[in-house]
Amino acid sequence: MESGPKELHIFFFPHLAHGHMIPTIDMARLFARQHSVKTTIICTPLNAPLVSKVIERDSQHGIEISVRIVKFPSIEAGLPEGCENLGSTTSPEMFNNFYKALGLLQQPLEQLLEECRPNCLVADVMFPWATEVASKFGIPRLIFHGTSYFAFCVFHSLRCYELLNTLSEFESFIVPGIPDQIKMTKSQQPSYFRGVDNELTKLTNLSVQSEQTSYGVLVNSFNELEPAYSEHYRKFIVKKAWSIGPVSLCNKDIEDKALRGNIASIAAYECLRWLEMKNPNSVLYICFGSKFVFPASQLLEIAKGLEAAGKHFIWVMKEEENINNQEKQEWLLEGFEKRVEGKGLIIKGWAPQALILDHNAIGGFMTHCGWNSVLESVTNGVPMITWPLYAEQFYNEKLVTDVLKIGVSIGAQECSRSIDARKFILKKEDIERYVNRLMVGEEAEEMRSKAKALKEMARKAVEEGGSSNSDLNALIQELRSL
Repeated sequence: MESGPKELHIFFFPHLAHGHMIPTIDMARLFARQHSVKTTIICTPLNAPLVSKVIERDSQHGIEISVRIVKFPSIEAGLPEGCENLGSTTSPEMFNNFYKALGLLQQPLEQLLEECRPNCLVADVMFPWATEVASKFGIPRLIFHGTSYFAFCVFHSLRCYELLNTLSEFESFIVPGIPDQIKMTKSQQPSYFRGVDNELTKLTNLSVQSEQTSYGVLVNSFNELEPAYSEHYRKFIVKKAWSIGPVSLCNKDIEDKALRGNIASIAAYECLRWLEMKNPNSVLYICFGSKFVFPASQLLEIAKGLEAAGKHFIWVMKEEENINNQEKQEWLLEGFEKRVEGKGLIIKGWAPQALILDHNAIGGFMTHCGWNSVLESVTNGVPMITWPLYAEQFYNEKLVTDVLKIGVSIGAQECSRSIDARKFILKKEDIERYVNRLMVGEEAEEMRSKAKALKEMARKAVEEGGSSNSDLNALIQELRSL
C-alpha cells in the first residue's frame, strides 16, 4: 500500500521588529490554517509572548503551529540585556548593534534546522545568510519581503542607476526604469542609501545578493493592487515571486483582530462601543507605527490641528510621547483631552488597529506609510493622509498618492533614521487643511470610492480562486513536489 503525502513542515523566521513579526505570524497561520502545513515560528524569549498569544487559539483547534525559542545575543553584540526587539533601541549605537546581533543568530538557526529538519525555511530579508544555512540542509529558502512590489522596484532601480551620488539633498529627480513617472528627492531616501547606518547598509547589500540566490520571494501584496510592479519585479528583478497578501485578512473575527500585535492599551469592546456612536466615514484614525517618537512640539501641532478641524478622531500615542515634555504634557493630555471629549479618543500605547480600521465609522487614516498600515487601510477601503518617516515609507507614499490615488501627502521631505528626532514640523494650519481635504468634499469622496474598490479586490484575492490564493496554492504544490 502506498503511503499518503508527506506532511510539509515550514520554519518561519521573522525580523525582530513589530512591523515584520506581525505579518510573519499571519503568514504562518495562513499556511497552517488553509493548507494543513505544519508551521514553526522561530522567536527569542522576550518576543515570544507576541507570537504565543496569537497562535494559542489556532493550536487549541488542532492546527499544527508552534514556537521555537532561540537566545538573542544582546550582550555579545554590545546591547543591554533585554533588548531583543528593534523597538527597544534608543540610540544610533544600539541601532547598529542590533543589526550585528541579528547576524549572530546564524548558529542557533543551524542548530534548530539540524534538530527539526523542516522542508522549507521562510526567513525575513534581513537574514541574508539564511539562504546559505538552508542550502546546508538541502531545503529551499524563501525570502519574506515586508513591503510592496512598488517599493522594491524603486529600490532596485536606484541601486542600478546610481544617480543619487550626483544629486544634492533636495534636488528633484524622476525614478528611472519603472512603469510610472515618480518624482523624489535624495533626502527622501532611506539611510542605507546615504551611508548613515553602516551595519544596515552592509546588511542591505548582502540582502540584495541573497535575493538572487534564494529559491524565491514571498510578497505581502496582491497582483490587482500593483499589477505593473508585480510584473516588473518578476521580469527584471527576481523571477520567482508569489503574491500571498494581504495576509492580515487571515484574521476573521473580533478576537483575532484584537489580539494581533502587542497587548492593546484599550479593551476591544471599548473601541467598538465608542465607534458605534459615530456616523459612517466620520472618524479619522491617527497612528504612526510602533517605532517613531515625535517631539512634543509636533504633538502639540497635531493636537491643535485636530481640534481646529473639528472631526471625530482616534489618536494613538506612544508611552514615550506622553512624557516627552512635562511642561506641555498637562496641556496636551489633560486640557486637550477634556476639550475633545466625545469627539476624540486618545489611546496611549498599543491600539487594536485591524479592529479599528475594519469599522465603518472610520473615514480616513493619517499614517506613517509602513506597509502593514497601508495594506490594512486598503483592505478596509480607507483613504490616507500620508506622513512617511523613515525606511521605505516614502516609496509606499508614492504608491498611495501617485499610483493608486487614494491618499493626500502632507509633504514630508526628509527620511529620518528610526531612532532620530525629525527636523520637519508640520503646523496646526496644515494639519487642519489636510484633515478636511481627506474627510470631506468631492476629492475625498473620489479617493474613498477608489479605496472601497481596492478593498473588494483585496478580499477577492485571498478567496478561493483569487490571485493570492492561487499563488499560495501553486507554491504549496511546488514545495510538496520537492
